[in-house]
Amino acid sequence: MLRVVRRLHEAGYQALLAGGCVRDVLLGRRPHDYDVATNATPPTVAELFPRSLTVGAKFGVVIVRVGGREVEVATFRSEAGYADGRRPDRVVFTDARQDALRRDFTINGMFLDPVRDEVIDYVGGRADLEKGVIRAIGKPQERFGEDHLRMLRAVRFAARLDFAIDPATWRAMCDHADKLGRISAERIGMELEYILTDPSRGRGGRLLLDAGFAGTIFPGMEPSKLEAGLKVLQAWPRRIGFGPALAALLCYAKLEQVNKVCRHLKTSNNIRHQAVWLVTNQDKLLDAMPISKGPLKKWLAEPLFEMLMRLLRCRLKTEGRSQIVLRQLQRQIHALGDEPIAPPPLLDGHELMQLGCPAGPLLGLLAEELYLAQLENHVTTKPQARHWAEEWLRGHRSL
Repeated sequence: MLRVVRRLHEAGYQALLAGGCVRDVLLGRRPHDYDVATNATPPTVAELFPRSLTVGAKFGVVIVRVGGREVEVATFRSEAGYADGRRPDRVVFTDARQDALRRDFTINGMFLDPVRDEVIDYVGGRADLEKGVIRAIGKPQERFGEDHLRMLRAVRFAARLDFAIDPATWRAMCDHADKLGRISAERIGMELEYILTDPSRGRGGRLLLDAGFAGTIFPGMEPSKLEAGLKVLQAWPRRIGFGPALAALLCYAKLEQVNKVCRHLKTSNNIRHQAVWLVTNQDKLLDAMPISKGPLKKWLAEPLFEMLMRLLRCRLKTEGRSQIVLRQLQRQIHALGDEPIAPPPLLDGHELMQLGCPAGPLLGLLAEELYLAQLENHVTTKPQARHWAEEWLRGHRSL
């Protein structure tokens, strides 16, 4: 990063660190990445750094590759016309002050000269950082009218930093809540993942609901069920993935509603599978208790079983219900010791057909019940399994 700044300085251009990295440095946090703002135009930046990527050059952005890293270098610019509520229709190259004024929030609108170790603040960001306030730069109504995604970014920053949202900024967010529907589902989903998987997800979810964003983000969900789900999400231990986070928040929803939300947000198939499986199976596991060894092993073989247990612990806790059944289940799991959870079946379908079982539903039923008997340790060898299957078939000839 410093190599990029120094190279621009040596070529006679201004070069400053900009945006979130400046905020994080002033907060004593390690930035995830560094963005550089300069008065050099994209063609000049590309000429100074020959291995650059210029795919964003029309917006004034060049990706500079240096030292095995990529640094975003953006020309100071002002923007106008946001027809899609997300990207500017027109970009005009300008100076640092005007560049700061087109940014979203004061705490993200500061610059840092790393060579002189000097903060350049045209928008009052340092004062808001010290006070712990998220404040839109300029007129909030205009900022959110330009880029609707900024409303979700305000929620994310307020939650993650534990900052208050300036009253005028908050009113503008609530006024523009219905415009979230104009943003692509992928971008909403990305911001939502940041919010719901962060340790501050309880406050983030609270802000989403209070601002009136839930109707757009979670179509068809009853507010009371989201409120109850938010308590479950808050009770989850510190680390959580996006699929389990959605499952916790939507744990009181019907299966079709969970599917609808995931499809609406265009989550990956894996995330949707996690959310749907967890919501679907929470009551199934509770209803199955007390549970014998065979079915328990089948549950334990499920990749998401531990997540399911966590979801149930959080849900029972927030509902004020006893967790004794989960503690009993945990003791059963511990008692299994080193027993294999998902051993290969002693007999496969071909071997069962050789014993006289016809192909079809009966074969599937026999295979399932024989495997349960194996998991229960009632049969432990192939000869025992053949004998068990033959006895079973004699009792099911009429099926």
